[in-house]
Amino acid sequence: MNNISRRDSEVIWHPYTQMQLSPLATGIVKGEGVYLIDEAGNRYIDAISSWWVNLHGHSHPYIAQRLSEQLTTLEHCIFAGFTHEPAVQLAERLLPLLPGNMARIFYSDNGSTAVEVALKMALQYQSNQDTGRRRIIALEGAYHGDTFGAMSVSGRSLFTRPFETLLFDTAYIPFPHPGQEEETLHALETLLQQEDAAALILEPLVQGASGMRMYTSGVLEQMMRCCREYGCLVIADEVMTGFGRTGTWFACDQVQDARPDIICLSKGLTGGTVPLGVTACTQRIYDAFLSEDHHKTLYHGHSFTANPIACTAGIASLDLLLAPACRLQIDALVSAHSAAKTHWQNGKGLKAVRQCGTILALELETGTATGYLNRHRDHIYHFFLERKILLRPLGNIIYILPPYCITTGQLGFVYEEIDQLLSTL
Repeated sequence: MNNISRRDSEVIWHPYTQMQLSPLATGIVKGEGVYLIDEAGNRYIDAISSWWVNLHGHSHPYIAQRLSEQLTTLEHCIFAGFTHEPAVQLAERLLPLLPGNMARIFYSDNGSTAVEVALKMALQYQSNQDTGRRRIIALEGAYHGDTFGAMSVSGRSLFTRPFETLLFDTAYIPFPHPGQEEETLHALETLLQQEDAAALILEPLVQGASGMRMYTSGVLEQMMRCCREYGCLVIADEVMTGFGRTGTWFACDQVQDARPDIICLSKGLTGGTVPLGVTACTQRIYDAFLSEDHHKTLYHGHSFTANPIACTAGIASLDLLLAPACRLQIDALVSAHSAAKTHWQNGKGLKAVRQCGTILALELETGTATGYLNRHRDHIYHFFLERKILLRPLGNIIYILPPYCITTGQLGFVYEEIDQLLSTL
């Protein structure tokens, strides 16, 4: 046997992992639909879409075919002064789908870099307009990525603690828990009245890494309206919530009369196939950078900006996403989660059950505070791994966020094993 796991332990440093305490990583040799298959032939249901990226199933033949064709045509070219068909076509197809009046696409490499671009767009927009606005506002508990700008607008936490003296200041408003929306709106308006706010950045409807915390489209709309009234930009970080995850194509589609100025995308953008980030903006944002003064240029880029392979994956994923069959899959998943939520509501061992579209989260009552390092986390993780299900809990919070192609039987198996876990609490 090749023993990928053993070889890995000698050369690899894994993300979000205390390497001294962790067992050998599971060596995966193949992906097939909802399954990850290890070197011993075990098949694991990927119930979290490999960190929320996979939409259509692993090794999807249509995406693979499109990428293969593109590899023999153009693998990469510089994107300053040059362009290519996949980048243009993806932008042409994506812009009409996005909430609001998005007019331009800026490509980067992942969710964190999409956020970095958005922050620089917003801050330089204000600078180019000479408004004097430099403050960024964010929600408490936010997570926007692990690069320094993204960390700066994320909630201060376990992830940011070693770097806190190096992060720029951000103003935080309370998370709009049910029944506490007015407190959030009041705090936001108080900050906006100071007239120095450049932008509000938020994860619309669902805060992912902080525990799949959810809030209503009503308060999202009120926050956006408030920002518009005071001339503050809104950045919607739809890296996790985009492409059907909240039931609508984008979370901001659930807002009726307000729209973001900038939108960040990644994860499901390529169906989870290859890395790609997008920062979309309105014409008003773009126009503020048009000048005969070179100092007003957005000086940002990446070596692999708009990589043709990645853009082709984005186009192929959109083909699948917009097909009627995928809409039926999403609706079926939403319906199944809704029934499961009803089944578990007020159930034994559960503190809360939350659902937003295809995302279902169960907060376990463990007698200790909710948190990423909750002492029950490892037990929960290995309980499901032994049953060949990949569910990577956020502390004591289990969430189910599978590829859309998951079958009723596969999803039912996941639910049944969660029932088994709950029966042991």
